[in-house]
Amino acid sequence: MNAPTELPASARLQSTPFSLYARDGVHNLQASKIREVANAAMGREGLLPFWFGEPDQVTPDFIRAAAIDSLNAGETFYTHSFGLPELRSAIAAYVARLHGRCGIENIAVTNSGMNALTLIFQALIAPGDRVVAVTPLWPNLTQGPKILSADVHTVSLDFGPGGWTLDLQKLLEALTPETRFVLINSPNNPTGWTMDRAAQQAVLEHCRRHGVWIVADDAYERLYYEGSAVSAPSFLEISTAEDRVISANTFSKSWMMTGWRLGWITAPAQLLPDLAKLIEFNICCAQAFVQRAGIAAVTKGDAVTAAFVARLKQRRDFLVRRLATIPGVTVAAPPGAMYAFFRLDGVTDSLALCKHLAANHGLGLAPGVAFGPEGYVRWCFAASEERLLEGAARLERGLADRPR
Repeated sequence: MNAPTELPASARLQSTPFSLYARDGVHNLQASKIREVANAAMGREGLLPFWFGEPDQVTPDFIRAAAIDSLNAGETFYTHSFGLPELRSAIAAYVARLHGRCGIENIAVTNSGMNALTLIFQALIAPGDRVVAVTPLWPNLTQGPKILSADVHTVSLDFGPGGWTLDLQKLLEALTPETRFVLINSPNNPTGWTMDRAAQQAVLEHCRRHGVWIVADDAYERLYYEGSAVSAPSFLEISTAEDRVISANTFSKSWMMTGWRLGWITAPAQLLPDLAKLIEFNICCAQAFVQRAGIAAVTKGDAVTAAFVARLKQRRDFLVRRLATIPGVTVAAPPGAMYAFFRLDGVTDSLALCKHLAANHGLGLAPGVAFGPEGYVRWCFAASEERLLEGAARLERGLADRPR
């Protein structure tokens, strides 16, 4: 018998049933359930959308004008990987004013706060690394480390009559020496929970002992309603230059710039050379005209932020009072951020409920299961009282006729 003829490599490849999916770590990611609800209902006439974390006001004129002036001046070229020196210097001064310690050598400009977090994840995570996150949490923050094959563990906040609280001891016990970093979003999306100074100090001292990085998502630090403070407590205020503390921040919330996609990282100076490589290989640099808008925001925007926070506090109180009158709703006023995250008695499928509310009542809310716990929904209260009042009426009707 003749020996079997080996097929050429091209023929073998053609006969092999290769998958057309991405690698398992990406293919198995959970898609955003917030987007699942929104995509199914966008474009519906008369819809009241409260599902995204976005104000109902456009970016202030002086910020938009700075970008227009930049474009008219022909600033359409690449910039430094870390961002325009003028913007980095302005951000460093802003961070130092709020938190007392920062120089330009600690600042890297990014394309959005989410991009800042992605770069941090890429800098710190190796496959199999243990990451701990305080939840409920915006799903991008728990799924992002999984893209890099991290082993994500969660420590959940507790909900009670006074709102959301943290069992600090439970968190400290989860931060073992094998933990690469702990991810803390405070003020928190979706709950508004804010870590106080004593808890931050305890976490920082614990992480110092065990060599654990602290990754602080500070996107909502200016949206804080307790006392007269202009920002929420920050790890940057109590850490030293030698501490493993990194902050991710964004222009989106404090200056109503969600669509601009501009953010920054505050990190130890030793980390910046490696961040420069990641910025180059991910985005090259942020757009010059967007950075000019950022300079205007961070240097001239204090009054805008203060007015926005005052308005949000009024809207928070208005919405919470109204929600508390609806049978089956348990809600508490959040100390920070721009969301009410409240419990609905008898609801075991918040995704189905939110689809029902959108399709049958024109009310767009985010399902609690997207952030972790079931039986809750998230409502962004950055809207007019008129829209909030009508939205609450639609919720009340939607809860009464929901499928059982």
